[in-house]
Amino acid sequence: MIKVILKKGRDESLRRFHPWVFSGAIAQIQGSPREGDIVAVHSAEGEFLASGHYQIGSIAVRVLSFSGDPLSPVFWKIAIERARLEREAIGLPSSSTNCFRLVHGEGDGLPGLIIDWYDGVCVLQAHSVGMFRAKKSICEALQAVFGESLKAVYDKSSSTAPFKAGLELVDGYLYKAPSFNSAETCVLENGHSFLVNWEEGQKTGFFLDQRDNRYLVGKYAAGRHVLNLFCYTGGFSVYALEQGAAQVDSVDSSAKAMALVDRNVALTGKAEKHNSYCTDAIDFLAAAPEGKYDMIIVDPPAFAKHRGVLKNALRAYQRLNAAAIGRVAPGGLVFTFSCSQVVDKIAFAQLVFSAAAQTGRSVRIVDRLCQGGDHPVSIYHPEGEYLKGLLLYVE
Repeated sequence: MIKVILKKGRDESLRRFHPWVFSGAIAQIQGSPREGDIVAVHSAEGEFLASGHYQIGSIAVRVLSFSGDPLSPVFWKIAIERARLEREAIGLPSSSTNCFRLVHGEGDGLPGLIIDWYDGVCVLQAHSVGMFRAKKSICEALQAVFGESLKAVYDKSSSTAPFKAGLELVDGYLYKAPSFNSAETCVLENGHSFLVNWEEGQKTGFFLDQRDNRYLVGKYAAGRHVLNLFCYTGGFSVYALEQGAAQVDSVDSSAKAMALVDRNVALTGKAEKHNSYCTDAIDFLAAAPEGKYDMIIVDPPAFAKHRGVLKNALRAYQRLNAAAIGRVAPGGLVFTFSCSQVVDKIAFAQLVFSAAAQTGRSVRIVDRLCQGGDHPVSIYHPEGEYLKGLLLYVE
């Protein structure tokens, strides 16, 4: 294994089990690693600290192990089994939920790897060269851990793996059981049915991180007129309809997403209480009459994917939240979210405070929201807490 030697005094974060080694902390590299190779990280004094995937960029090593050997033939099987056991410990899967995140990058000790489970179909996304190159081993580990309950493994890394690395970024199946024949399935989440298409949908096909927050929307939806902005395939809308909302309007600019919204709503048998609008969500909100909706859900895509655009993103979030708070009916609820990792929960709360102050309305925080338990955050890697939200009561 090629050795990466750190500068003196730059090993503290690794000793606290943080899974990243930054390029500025490296004194020398003994050898010539290719991007994606597994390397061993040593202190300036020569002590072994960790091993992980080498990559070109500010994060030079993503740690896979602080003690074990990632080159071991059983490494991936042990890692996948560990992730499976953690989901089992929090009740996944269950009779009412058969879709969840099986592997969540650093949260599961596998930086750069996402695997979502859809009733036996695993959809894999590699966010690093190392994970992309390991996908065959990962697929074999999934087969070993899940056996006959595994229906298929689909690699959807074309939009996530580093495109400058010269990889063959073509999505496709790594494994299919003999009986498997569909790119779409109907899954259950808290007893609600959703159609998921991992080949054509965004991300892996469904935003699984909002499961607990969708449940809260359902809890408060009865009798309300609900506006679901940036609705994607209608997750919040389905929960609201199933739990007794008087009316739900869903808005998204994607025609493909809105077509699936209509199909998901049809599964509820309550389509007469639902309207779909394929248009820009911000423009729709700006034109909405004040007081028409007494529940508004604001769940936009990541406005800031890197720190270079953070300032502009914060302004966009603030304008969007001011519009929602300003238009919701008195006594209404606003569910507002940010999935931008570079916008931390303190910055998000401050921008929502500024948005509320801009409207001059009385606003209270009812609940603070985050990603579900199947998207774990390592206590040693707080950066993994990417989804943050607030439930607001507006007088």
